[in-house]
Amino acid sequence: MRFVPLAVAGLTALVLTACTAGKEPAPSLGAQPKPSGSASQALPAATLELWHGFATDAEAKAFEDSIAAFSKKFPQITVKTKKGVQDDQITAAIRGGKAPDVAASFTTDNVAQWCKSGAFQDLTAVIKQDGIDLSVLPEASRAYSEFEGKRCTMPLLADAYGLYYNRALMKGSEPPKTLSELTELTKKLTVRDANGDIKVAGFIPSAQYYENSPSHLGPMVGAKWYNDDGTSAIGSDPAWKQLLTWQKELVDWYGYDKLEKFRKGLGDEWGAEHPFFKGKVAMILDGEWRNAMIANDPKAKSLDYGTAPLPVADDKPDLYGSGFTAGTVIGVPKGAKNPQHAWELIKHLTTDTDSLVTLSNALRNVPTTKAAMESPNLAKDDNFKTFLDIFAHPKTSTLPANVNSVFNQDAFSTFMASWEKGQVKDLDAGLKEVDKRIDDKMKLSGG
Repeated sequence: MRFVPLAVAGLTALVLTACTAGKEPAPSLGAQPKPSGSASQALPAATLELWHGFATDAEAKAFEDSIAAFSKKFPQITVKTKKGVQDDQITAAIRGGKAPDVAASFTTDNVAQWCKSGAFQDLTAVIKQDGIDLSVLPEASRAYSEFEGKRCTMPLLADAYGLYYNRALMKGSEPPKTLSELTELTKKLTVRDANGDIKVAGFIPSAQYYENSPSHLGPMVGAKWYNDDGTSAIGSDPAWKQLLTWQKELVDWYGYDKLEKFRKGLGDEWGAEHPFFKGKVAMILDGEWRNAMIANDPKAKSLDYGTAPLPVADDKPDLYGSGFTAGTVIGVPKGAKNPQHAWELIKHLTTDTDSLVTLSNALRNVPTTKAAMESPNLAKDDNFKTFLDIFAHPKTSTLPANVNSVFNQDAFSTFMASWEKGQVKDLDAGLKEVDKRIDDKMKLSGG
């Protein structure tokens, strides 16, 4: 589950370049001569330190279980884990010359900075040496774990985003496949009181609501963030205008003030009072992890719900079945004491089918390799299978790596909040201004 706040991720991005300057080069992770005998015989004894973001005892245990098979293969290597670690802690350790051997992050927002600055070591040579075929990973997951030809991380588990719907509230209606169907069903399912206040919302179109970020909504219309030259495409790609026009029309149907009053009165996204659990919202955009949260909540586990891909633009039916994906990434920080050992552990965690299945079954995130997704040991009921299919869809997309990823997302989210409130009179001009903010920031960053 991706609980890392953008503010924390942003802090990491700001300090990475400075914190890695002037350090002695780390032991090389470049291709090594092929050892004789098995890999377990070739590597000497060592203790690896692995930092990860899994915070709960159940999550940490699942991670330990996935490491157990590695420990059997390499009995001379001890793996010590530290749970609940966020990116700013990893950065501080690199800066202070006390980096762990392996680090995993819940967010992909910093991959570009890590790769560009050398804060995480390039894995390209050892991947080639070990004959790893990266085509076993969907294109989107390959994209979010590298930058400008440097693969400094590997995808571990993935998140995929789709539509959850309450069957009781749907009253036999099928989940919508297009934006016009979503609009029609939203209006049909919305319930108001005598004052016009919302009691039950069919679907909340606000970009300020939980998982409704621009990056998650964009794939519904096939929108792109950047041009081939790296400049912002938000103002020139007509798909963004299409999305925001649809969104604003639905916000206006609710009435912005009425929708905000309802939205602000809803429960915590990560708590038992989630409005989908309580029957206050009929359809939501959310990640695959929500299945586990429903199953683990004593009050919500009896909820009769279904899952489906997100609706797509009416004029782009070929997008249906796809969605947005990102996920957990793992790599070797600069300054790791045992980089070769670290690579063997990363290779195990990210390519070993049983390891990925163990993690997925425990955490209910999407495993990233085709073999793991097709494993008969993977628990995949119909509601979870939806997200496996979304992740594997050839048109599923991700947010392209960018050194200013957090800033760019924040700039667009801020604009969308103003737009839906009615403060933007000229949408074209407003989107061009977002472009300017993003491009100006890139120039300041040396892009």
